This record gives sequence, structure tokens and C-alpha cells, in this order.
Amino acid sequence: MLEFENVSYTYHTKSGETSAVRDLNFKVLKGQFVSVIGPSGCGKSTILSIAAGLLSPSSGKVVCDSAEFGYMLQRDALFEWRTVEQNIFLPLEIKKRNSAEMRKKAVELAEKYGLKDFLKKSPSQLSGGMRQRVALIRTLAAEPEILLLDEPFSALDYQTRLEVCDDVQAIIKSEKKTALLVTHDISEAIALSDKVVVLSSRPAHVVAEHAIDFAATPRERRNDVRFAKTFEVLREELGL
Repeated sequence: MLEFENVSYTYHTKSGETSAVRDLNFKVLKGQFVSVIGPSGCGKSTILSIAAGLLSPSSGKVVCDSAEFGYMLQRDALFEWRTVEQNIFLPLEIKKRNSAEMRKKAVELAEKYGLKDFLKKSPSQLSGGMRQRVALIRTLAAEPEILLLDEPFSALDYQTRLEVCDDVQAIIKSEKKTALLVTHDISEAIALSDKVVVLSSRPAHVVAEHAIDFAATPRERRNDVRFAKTFEVLREELGL
């Protein structure tokens, strides 16, 4: 679905050049949930921008079977002057796909995942976890094939974060979407992913890849004895 082939990226500034990513190689298969973890400032968000075509690699190439991406950011970025329903319609308006049929599908998706009673409310009336659910449904409304998730749970408190992680993963799997998440949270990566890609410090390159194939749900996975063992392996690879 998405492949990085020897991708490098260099930022050019007035003070000189900064190599953010060097010879990056990894794949995201159709239907996979892949997490990328690495030290702070190693270029994780840059990788998402390259994947979406917002930045062009300095060398190497990105091979992608889809041009339809959906972005979910660290903050939910909901507009307070729009209702939940109007926020969900926003990608349809931007992409000029705001037909009655697409709006109907978006509302049905929202209702399917517990937002039926909140559609006419403003974002300020929702909890942090519910706002992130709205942000995900908004991302899905335009029917992207690949979801790019930029630490979307980092602004939430710990308990809410666990609940929303489980919620988001279940929705993405249920809708059979492909997802690429960047995060600094080792536990989050293990709990959510089919595969974890470990990056070095800047300039980022792949240190290791791990298939996560035990337990069915994030909650079950956290309670599995293999969770702690996997955590320690990843922690050591990150040099923590």
C-alpha cells in the first residue's frame, strides 16, 4: 500500500542544511496498522508529510497505491463555531465532495460509532475523548484509504488516552483502513499495531521492525505477558 525506498530528506535553512531522514526503508501493507517510534526530534512527523506528498524526498522514492490520505493530528482541531455534524462535513467541503450522498454516509458513520446524540452539539460540549472520536470520524468521512496519525492521543490524560486508543484502533480495523501512526509512546505502539518500526535519532533510519502478533485487542495485548518483553526490546533499541 505504501513503501519508502531509500528515502532521504534534508531541510534547507539560512543557517545551513539539516538531514532529517536518511536511507529510510519500510512498507505498510494494505489493511495494516503500522506504528513508527523514535527519539524526540528524529523526524517522525516529516515521514508523514513525505508519505502524504506534502514534502518531496531529497532522494529515494515513496511508492503508494493510493492518493487518498486522511490526516489525524495531535490536536483535534475542531471548529467551535461549527456543530459536530458540520465539523464532520468539513473534508467533504474542502475536497468538493459535499453531495447529499456523501453527507448521508458521514452521518451514518458517526451514528455507527456512538455520535448520534452529539451531532448538533458544539465541540466544547464534548469530553476530550469524544472530541478525538469526532476527529477520527471527520478524517474517515472523505473515505481515505490510508490514515496518517500524528501522535493523535498525546494531548489526552492517561486514562482517557487508553480508552481512546482502543476506540480508534477498533474503528480503523472495523472500517478496514490502512494506518500509519507516529508516536514516542512505546506502549501505545505495541498495543495498537500489527508492526512497529523503530527509528534511530536524526537523521532517522530504520533500526528494527517488529511484527506484533499476540492478542486481539489493545486491552488484551496490554495484559499479555509478551507485552512487557516486547516493551523492553523496543526500549533498548531506542537507547532508553
